[in-house]
Amino acid sequence: MKSRFTSTLLLVIVPAAILLTLAAFNIIRSLPQEDLKGKYQYKDFEPALKCRSCHPGIYEQWSQAMMSQAYTHHWDEIEYFELAVPHAEVNPALKDPVDGCNGCHTPMAYMVGKFPPPRPGEKSMANESVSCEVCHLTQRAQVDPPFNFSYFIEPGRTKYSGREPEIQSPAHKIVQNDFFRTTEFCGNCHNEKNPYGIWVKSTQLEWKEGPYAKEGVRCQDCHMPKGPYILALMGKERDDARLHLFHGAHDPGKVRGTIELRIEPDVRLAEPGENIVFTVALFNQKTGHKFPTGSVEDRIAWLDVEATDAKGKTYHLNVDKKGFEGEEYTISGDYLAYQDMAIPLKLTDFRGVQRDGIPYGNRIFRMPYFDEQGNMTIMQWNTFSQGVDYRIGPRETKVEKFTFKIPYEAAPGEMKVRAVLNYQLLVKPVADYLKVPSDESEIIMVNEHSTRVEILP
Repeated sequence: MKSRFTSTLLLVIVPAAILLTLAAFNIIRSLPQEDLKGKYQYKDFEPALKCRSCHPGIYEQWSQAMMSQAYTHHWDEIEYFELAVPHAEVNPALKDPVDGCNGCHTPMAYMVGKFPPPRPGEKSMANESVSCEVCHLTQRAQVDPPFNFSYFIEPGRTKYSGREPEIQSPAHKIVQNDFFRTTEFCGNCHNEKNPYGIWVKSTQLEWKEGPYAKEGVRCQDCHMPKGPYILALMGKERDDARLHLFHGAHDPGKVRGTIELRIEPDVRLAEPGENIVFTVALFNQKTGHKFPTGSVEDRIAWLDVEATDAKGKTYHLNVDKKGFEGEEYTISGDYLAYQDMAIPLKLTDFRGVQRDGIPYGNRIFRMPYFDEQGNMTIMQWNTFSQGVDYRIGPRETKVEKFTFKIPYEAAPGEMKVRAVLNYQLLVKPVADYLKVPSDESEIIMVNEHSTRVEILP
């Protein structure tokens, strides 16, 4: 079992090795590209509302997507202002990486260079988040592979697009740029390497290693699907317009059905006291990357299997262990974690909160992140190492078994056994402790399947 964080000494002492690591990160981060931090002013950029006058439909799609809320979203505000910024105050070596959070959550604010930016309630242009200007002023990635806001942006009247314009806009110049057709465009922010050199976000890299990359199916094909649409009021309907939906982890409709699952027993008839082995197959048929992806330190997906006998009594089934290294982090139990939140929260003798917050014995699909003391963390900037990657890859099938001894008190007759794959954006114990609004930890059912067996008298 990993050691628990109890020493207040760690709140103020930073080992020299960490300082050197952070310094090396900052040097490496700035060498291959032009540093845009603090290079521009807010007046150099247009607000998204101005774009709405000619692109009303696209604006409304964007305004309903997380792109428009990357800075204002409640969990992002809590994580940044209550964990990241205070952590950098305790450990000044973290200031540059924490400032860098804004490079993807509010690029305009990052390029203005005043940190931390005003809180969302102050309604500054930082609230533009990932706006029209941010994407359509991007010309290229400055590093390969792209990561950590490696975009090159230059404000001005020229806007870039993935397609050749049929007419020029009276409001700005349109230039076709093939970079918009690449996944590297997305990788600028959907790949992230932290101060310890850990890939704490790697969605574009996961795609690149998977089957869809070889087939030419890109991020945009799923998250910006083509359809008949009028992109601008002065234009005509296009059959292959890119819709600006950007639907992903925060869209229940996108999450539901991501994984197919089926459950079957090894026998159909059993007496009380006998074992039945239920096999569940989970197939990732929908994502071009692993599931879950993105902010993996926050996410949790788990397989819950329950049996209900003929009289309605319910029994919970525990997953069979497979015996691989690190498996203890993929089976729910009574464990404490996230002790390093004590540093930014300035707590003493903080024992952590529940690691999983779900029924015991369920299979969890996750990759745990650890701090330097070996405790699980949800603070990606403080991630020193990662554990077993037990997520479901694109077109991968995972098979789980549940050996169930039929209880002697089980009612004779038909027993229904139901397998459900659930998903949460943020583990509930963390959400509850930090008072994150409940929608961030609500349970989304990804998929379900049931089977039946007959229990003999």
